[in-house]
Amino acid sequence: QVQLMESGGGSVETGGSLRLSCAASVPTYCDYDMSWYRQASEREREFVSSVGRDGSITYADSVKGRFTITRDNADNTIYLQMNELKAEDTAMYYCYVKGRPRPDRDALRRARCAALEAWGQGTLVTVSS
Repeated sequence: QVQLMESGGGSVETGGSLRLSCAASVPTYCDYDMSWYRQASEREREFVSSVGRDGSITYADSVKGRFTITRDNADNTIYLQMNELKAEDTAMYYCYVKGRPRPDRDALRRARCAALEAWGQGTLVTVSS
């Protein structure tokens, strides 16, 4: 029911830039918060950035001022522009979608939206010094 297509990972040198994208195929009767997480080798998955349907944005402290998240609501796509990349940014980056119910929808659809969440398969970012 939900499909996420991530792209844009790759290998860059320290100080370089990459742009990730995540296109979500989702039911149209929900709203969605969309986020990026990352997981480095032998570490737990961690939050990177999120953007709500209303445009509200949050960043992890480690990426503030370097990463920029944007969203195209027309096609449920988010982007993560990553600048000034550091070796510690090396990780698998995952897109995450969380459904939010719309008040104008019936109870069944609202419940489905509230329960809806999905992870992408990840795109690898490698930053070498």
